[in-house]
Amino acid sequence: MRGPATHSLRTRLLVFLLGAITVAALIQAITVYQTALSQADVIFDRHMQKMALSLRSGVPLSNAQATEAFSQSRENEDFVVQMWTAKGVPLFQSAAHRTLRRPAQPGFSDVRTLDNRIFRVFSVSTPVQVIQVAQDMAARRDMASALALRTVGPSLLAAPILMLIVGWVVTRSLAPVAKVRSQMASRKADDLSPVNEAGLPEEIQPLIQELNLLFGRLQHAFEAQKSFVADAAHELRSPLAALKIQVQGLQRASDDSTRETAIKRLAGGIDRASRMVDQLLVLARQEASVVAGVQFEHLDLAQVGLLALTDTLLAAQTRQIDLGVHQANLSMINGHAEALRVLIRNLLDNAVKYTPSGGTVDLDVAPSPQGVVVSVEDSGAGIPAADRERVLDRFYRVSGTGPEGSGLGLAIVKSIADLHGARILLDTSPRLGGLRVQVIFPALAE
Repeated sequence: MRGPATHSLRTRLLVFLLGAITVAALIQAITVYQTALSQADVIFDRHMQKMALSLRSGVPLSNAQATEAFSQSRENEDFVVQMWTAKGVPLFQSAAHRTLRRPAQPGFSDVRTLDNRIFRVFSVSTPVQVIQVAQDMAARRDMASALALRTVGPSLLAAPILMLIVGWVVTRSLAPVAKVRSQMASRKADDLSPVNEAGLPEEIQPLIQELNLLFGRLQHAFEAQKSFVADAAHELRSPLAALKIQVQGLQRASDDSTRETAIKRLAGGIDRASRMVDQLLVLARQEASVVAGVQFEHLDLAQVGLLALTDTLLAAQTRQIDLGVHQANLSMINGHAEALRVLIRNLLDNAVKYTPSGGTVDLDVAPSPQGVVVSVEDSGAGIPAADRERVLDRFYRVSGTGPEGSGLGLAIVKSIADLHGARILLDTSPRLGGLRVQVIFPALAE
């Protein structure tokens, strides 16, 4: 299968410039030709009129007199002169091989001959004779063509030199592009350092700037991927080691009671490992979205919050947590609905997970002067002020919270908030006494 056709910018420029020069030369030649032909018509018409009037007299001229008068100047060689008596009897003809019909009226006219040649004719009448001076229009066209050729001729002769000059100029102009291409070709596969913009033309700099921005995003993505893989590998060691120990305990179980206890512990360990893997996948998808960008839409964040609350109801009921909505007012923002649902669900999951049985978790979504605020409050123990900044980092767990958490819930929230340009604030809930997490989204631009 053939790939798409490629186009050389250098070839395009050469063809365009040489084509433009050629068209300009043709326009010049046509203009000169038309101007010369127009001027020739005026000059020769005046000369024909002067010739005819000089031959006019009160008495008829003889053939010898007309011949002597007509042949006094070499300027008359391109003209045909014919004379008749008033009754139409031929008196004189300067070119025996060229006979033109007598025009019907005096003055200028164009006459077409039997061999399809056109003559410009001027006729004048006297009481005793009719004088006609004519010129083949081809002579005028030949003169105009010769003048046009003399004008354009030097350009045609200089065309090879002009082509070399244009080629040199185009090559020099595209030298920065060739330089950038050479730099890119000599790079290693993992070299994402910015391309040097020094000395590049203004027309190329925006392209290089966008390319450098792309390199920056890729560098960030690769570094995040390396960090993510390293952290994930480190964090997965603990649940895998725990699973190994639990399997060994199951193997050593000597009675049904001990075996049942070991099986329950093993199932719990598998559930925790599964949750961690699920959270890792969610975080990977969200960080990929930050790098690649997603399509936003107008949406009501309150409706998204209610859907996320529905996702968390079962876990809340299992732990006997009073999960509800404090307020959910119309709150329009630009965002990605599925990602925002994950954000609010993770906030609610965290609150339900770390709130003691019988506690309360409230969701609040409402517009404010700062934008649109999503707030999740609980009646749990909260997070010490010293740890509030670090809990947004991946795999960070507050000391004493137990082994349930993966340390990824709030990291996912931060990733999605960054994607939407939102801010996260953690403080103590004034109503419930536990942790309050607020995510403040920018308001819609009016």
